Amino acid sequence: MPPGRPLLYPMTVPGVQPHATGYRRAMPRPAPPPADADTLMARALALAGHPLRTVADRVDMPVPPHLRRHKGWVGQLLETALGATAGSRAEPDFPHLGIELKTLPVTPDGRPRESTFVCTAPLDGSIAATWEDSWVRRKLSQVLWVPILTPDGSAPGDRRVGAPILWRPDPEEAAQLAADWTSLAEHIALGHLHQLHARHGVALQLRPKAADAATTTWVLDEEGETVRENPRGFYLRPSFTAAVLARRLYMPR
Repeated sequence: MPPGRPLLYPMTVPGVQPHATGYRRAMPRPAPPPADADTLMARALALAGHPLRTVADRVDMPVPPHLRRHKGWVGQLLETALGATAGSRAEPDFPHLGIELKTLPVTPDGRPRESTFVCTAPLDGSIAATWEDSWVRRKLSQVLWVPILTPDGSAPGDRRVGAPILWRPDPEEAAQLAADWTSLAEHIALGHLHQLHARHGVALQLRPKAADAATTTWVLDEEGETVRENPRGFYLRPSFTAAVLARRLYMPR
């Protein structure tokens, strides 16, 4: 990858039509599954530089005026445009390639705006015994990162697709993820959720995952009893994803 690789590419994709108002198909038109990783990467590169409304027009998806009630819209749009097939199943977004898709909202200078959801944390005693067997490791073994340039106050359709990165954790990144997961999983397995706080984990953290505080699930506490708690999810810290972008896109951290 050449030094100085831009976060955006010129908008030169043939066959992508300008945004047209007033007409929408009843159902989105997903791209067929990519045959291999090179095809997937070529598709992602072809989208780079385009506003999301152009991508949405290409696959006939409506563009919401805001994301307050459509938080997963950006990810669903890119899944549709790139040919992801996993849906809500517990497997990578491109199962035949073993590749997970992650969109990442970033500032105009390429800094992540928020933490990145990886997967729901099992709190019922079923968490994997080792990092190697964990769903987090499987999800992060190979990721197609697609930055989404998100200036302050921008409407969803005006945000632009950035330059994609096909990423595998390097040894240092993998070791840090494993260490964080092992520590968090130990607290979960022992029923010590109450001991976890926002500072736990350098790259990976455990956070509440629910639309509101009233949403609860059954978990095992430290006495082995089932109690109600808010669901939790594993998330990558913005500092970690910022380092991933900086190393691969040659940007300042």
